[in-house]
Amino acid sequence: MTRLAYIHTGAVVIPTFSALSAEHLPGVEVQHLLDSTIVGDLGRDAEGSGVQQRLEALGAAAVASGASTVVFSCSSIGGYAAGLSEKLGVPVLRIDEAMADEAVSTGSRVAVIATLPTTLEPTVALLRDRAAHAGAEIEVTDRVVEGAFEAIVGGDAATHDRLVGEAIVALAAENDVVVLAQASMAGAAAAVTVDVPVLTSPELGVRRVAQALAAR
Repeated sequence: MTRLAYIHTGAVVIPTFSALSAEHLPGVEVQHLLDSTIVGDLGRDAEGSGVQQRLEALGAAAVASGASTVVFSCSSIGGYAAGLSEKLGVPVLRIDEAMADEAVSTGSRVAVIATLPTTLEPTVALLRDRAAHAGAEIEVTDRVVEGAFEAIVGGDAATHDRLVGEAIVALAAENDVVVLAQASMAGAAAAVTVDVPVLTSPELGVRRVAQALAAR
């Protein structure tokens, strides 16, 4: 049986990816690996906290247990994926790449919403990279939603979703597409109705993972 390993930086998204994997990856055994301190350490000192080495250790553990593919579920660590793939000898995929491609193909005015600066910056960089890859020009507006991360960490999903929802409504009025930078923000999109697409990474990303596994 094929085994797929997700590397997470927050436990809150594990049920989402378990459900999506059951739907889109039938016959694939899923493994979840978690380091819940990485995001906080990235915000303080990425190099000094040894994030790259820690991700390598998690990836090595996944490969040692039989995983043939590793997926980063968090945009904050997406930039480490390519280098890690070479070291581990297996594909290391970014869950947010499919979302970025969808955003670039949707319109030139792209709004990015995050609850942490450490996630915002790599998401914007990914969007610009995928736009260049597609030969497209985009204008990016970004916003960090203050207080939302603290709310979700504290178990107050309602406040998190309300704050993110308010940001979605505000930015949707002036952009062609809204991108939610973190997988944990996906639930907030369902609470509001706007006239432009609001993209989240989990389902788009898992669908692309399924395509990659089928191609192999």
